[in-house]
Amino acid sequence: MTTLLHLNVSPRGERSHSRQAGSVVRERLAAHRGPLTVIERDLGAEPLPPIDAAFTDANLAVAAGGDEQAPALMLSERLIAELESADMVLITTPIHNFTVPATLKTWIDVVVRPGRTFRSTPQGKQGLLRDRPVLAVVACGGAFHDGPGSQQDFFTPYLKYVLGTIGLSRVEVLRMENMNRGSDPVARSFDHLRAWCEAAVPAMVD
Repeated sequence: MTTLLHLNVSPRGERSHSRQAGSVVRERLAAHRGPLTVIERDLGAEPLPPIDAAFTDANLAVAAGGDEQAPALMLSERLIAELESADMVLITTPIHNFTVPATLKTWIDVVVRPGRTFRSTPQGKQGLLRDRPVLAVVACGGAFHDGPGSQQDFFTPYLKYVLGTIGLSRVEVLRMENMNRGSDPVARSFDHLRAWCEAAVPAMVD
């Protein structure tokens, strides 16, 4: 059975377009791969605590060869274990101010750790986790294009780069744009999502 780690990021509950999109993707994954074992990590409903000095000191100690089981690292180890046990990852999230929301950034900061999920080499950082597909569905209030009034997308290049740092190189991102511009753009975005699922899901998870 396939294990899916699902990171839900929006704090808006059932009103969230990205949460609704997550249900669509999960249905397509189950149709393609059979029943899923889902690890739910709801960062919107249960945000992670901010990084503090105890975590930072313990994290640096591990990078220098210290104990991975320090109390300040217990939450990090649990989140990394969820990631390690998953065959694939689904991230459903809004964009906040052109990039990742603070709750998702905290998750990244807690799992991207020197000496634990990546190591530094003369050739640069090398991921220590097994690669697996990551599907990210991103709800955007506005539009991203080359014309006037376009927004810049700092989310996609950042997410691909930072996950690549820990070994996750198979990252696909779908932006659902103009989600605050009325029902017609929302309907078009969900049509686009379903078409994307038909193409991206088999290509990513086979």
